[in-house]
Amino acid sequence: MKSLFATVSLLAILATCGCNKKPESNSDQSANPSAPPAEQTSQAQPAPEPTPASAPASTPVTAPVSAPVPEPPPPPPPIVVPSGTAITVRVSQGLSSKTSQSGTPFTGVVVNSVSAGGTVAIPASSTVQGTVVTAKAKGKVKGEGVLELALTQVTIKGHAYPLQTSVWSQTEKGKGKRTAATTGGGAAGGALIGGLAGGGKGAAIGAGIGAAAGFIGGGMTGNKQVEVPAESALTFTLSESLTIHR
Repeated sequence: MKSLFATVSLLAILATCGCNKKPESNSDQSANPSAPPAEQTSQAQPAPEPTPASAPASTPVTAPVSAPVPEPPPPPPPIVVPSGTAITVRVSQGLSSKTSQSGTPFTGVVVNSVSAGGTVAIPASSTVQGTVVTAKAKGKVKGEGVLELALTQVTIKGHAYPLQTSVWSQTEKGKGKRTAATTGGGAAGGALIGGLAGGGKGAAIGAGIGAAAGFIGGGMTGNKQVEVPAESALTFTLSESLTIHR
């Protein structure tokens, strides 16, 4: 009986001790309340960062292909003014066989437009240049006055083109016969006057005086020069064809 009681008492004591004993995990939590539970700690670990996806390979930018530039149209064919074409110009300054010299330049403008193949090649008012080829003054008694001109260049829309033209020429013939006749007449008249005044001797003296007077008169009559006043219109002819580029 006593042994049974002792056994019951021992079981009661053990049961009481077992009830009063707290789980070890709870004691660990109470000792370190900030520490998370073991299961929660394992679950709270951060997930590994995902590997950044590699950027897609950049596609090379292709330069836009420009449309081919169309070729410019070919230039129009040049205008050819044939040789033998007449060009009338108005000179800007006066020219003379007496005052001008060979090689002296002169200028002028085209009076009328010159066409070739139905197209105006040299418009009116185009400027021209020329030169005095020959200038020879006429003598008082004999000889002749000569003035020769030629065109050398024409300017069309700012472009200068060389010209080859025939020579424009004018000659003032000598007055030899007229001078001799006038001189003879003067001598005869002088002799007549001298004879009436003083016989034979007077006739001889009168003849000399009359001859001198006749010579001066004849010289003055035959001293005419070739003159080309300013603004005169002269016509030249192309001796070589002229090619004008448009």
